[in-house]
Amino acid sequence: MNVRFLVRAWVLTSLLGLAGLSACETTKRGFPEVSSPTNDPDALNRRQLEATSKQVAQVSEGKVRYLVPREQLAAAFTRQFGDGTVIDKTIIRKVQETAKDKAVYYMVGMGLRNGMFRAMALPLQTSSDNSLYLASNASRYIITGVGCTFCFFNFEKNEIVGTTCEENTGGSRCDLRVENNNAFFPRR
Repeated sequence: MNVRFLVRAWVLTSLLGLAGLSACETTKRGFPEVSSPTNDPDALNRRQLEATSKQVAQVSEGKVRYLVPREQLAAAFTRQFGDGTVIDKTIIRKVQETAKDKAVYYMVGMGLRNGMFRAMALPLQTSSDNSLYLASNASRYIITGVGCTFCFFNFEKNEIVGTTCEENTGGSRCDLRVENNNAFFPRR
């Protein structure tokens, strides 16, 4: 009995010792790769934009090439509304009052809520290589049509300043609301 107890104690101690050793890390890790900082302002600007923004499109030869599929943008607009509005059309629109002005791009989602027209526009940031980024601190310009089947954003100096109802009938209007920030793309 005493020998049996000693064998069990020895086996238990050995197993605990092995378990303790296996928990220790025995591999040697190398140093992570490091690159020297760049003085290229475009690269620095691009990295800064990427840290707070998500690239959604690229402008090339005057045409917008979507990097995020339009279906994904429509779903994100619907989620951003969060009130039952269903977005079925998305566009990126260039706004430029005069040829001398710098162009501004807006990402716009349009759809319906309870049969009423709804739209949301978000200004995009443009990098030097014509990449279009949506920043999480970009304002949301939200239109709700009341008796109006389609509403337009009105611009002044490339900024949204109001709305217009497509048909000019009595009692029809488009209400504009501006909200700060957006949660268009969930943080990871």
